[in-house]
Amino acid sequence: MNVTIKLVGIFQISRFKEAVHEYPSGTRVRDLVDELRISGPLLGIVLINDIHACVEDLLNDGDTVCLLPFIDGG
Repeated sequence: MNVTIKLVGIFQISRFKEAVHEYPSGTRVRDLVDELRISGPLLGIVLINDIHACVEDLLNDGDTVCLLPFIDGG
């Protein structure tokens, strides 16, 4: 199945902004996060097809996953 991955902010450093990857059936968002070596504490928001999701959600063919980091400030 093909999944579009969009990375925002610091997640793009040494990676990409948007890419389509092929994954086997049964792939979860966590699998993408692990593959991309994104630290769990840095992961702020997960969107699947522009809807809030979590790392344990299963992906389907044609999904678009957007990973956004926590924003620190003050």
